[in-house]
Amino acid sequence: MNTTPSHTSELQTNTASDLSLRLVQPVPAQPQGLVILLHGLGSRETDLVELAQGMAPDTLVVLVRGPITLSPGQFAWFRLSFTGTGPVIDAEAAERSRLALIELVQQLQRQYSITAAQTVIAGFSQGGILSASVALSQPDLVAGFGLLSGRILPELAPHLASPEQLTQLQAFVSHGQLDPTLPVAWAHRSIELLTSLGVQHELRLYPIGHGISPAVHADFLAWLASIM
Repeated sequence: MNTTPSHTSELQTNTASDLSLRLVQPVPAQPQGLVILLHGLGSRETDLVELAQGMAPDTLVVLVRGPITLSPGQFAWFRLSFTGTGPVIDAEAAERSRLALIELVQQLQRQYSITAAQTVIAGFSQGGILSASVALSQPDLVAGFGLLSGRILPELAPHLASPEQLTQLQAFVSHGQLDPTLPVAWAHRSIELLTSLGVQHELRLYPIGHGISPAVHADFLAWLASIM
């Protein structure tokens, strides 16, 4: 049985990055914007298709699948375990995903003649982590990034761009105040780092757990429209 939503393309492989992805339909004939959406741990690319609803019709929306298969239908950008002192990640896998996503962004921009100023990368939870990793290490690739219920990896420190390179970058940080998976303290830590780096940002907190509510969706769309 075909369970692919009718409003996304069939799964395809991007040759530059070797990542699998779907395009939200209809694909604009001449895209004026590019939004790349990344799912969370144990999820899949189609789980973020609703986040694309409400975006400008001339925006190309790409749903990317994490390269690690955890189980049938469940994927990740890197493996991790939760400990009493916080999450412990497979840093090598996270770095491979960061580099693959950079290749993907560059290839999509070439293919559709889209500039960095017209590009945003965003994701939920682990997908948000990778969005931040790409944008903060290669700010020349995107106008901004969305960190939805995620965090910024300390392991990213050696790859951070200079504050001079980050001045034009925009960030949208949202988090549930009742999040049991990644407590809201991670959002405050992210904001502290973004402030120290000189990254322009918007922080929105919500009375929810680990998820994307209609209010998160609406605020993300409003932020997106303001920078693209």
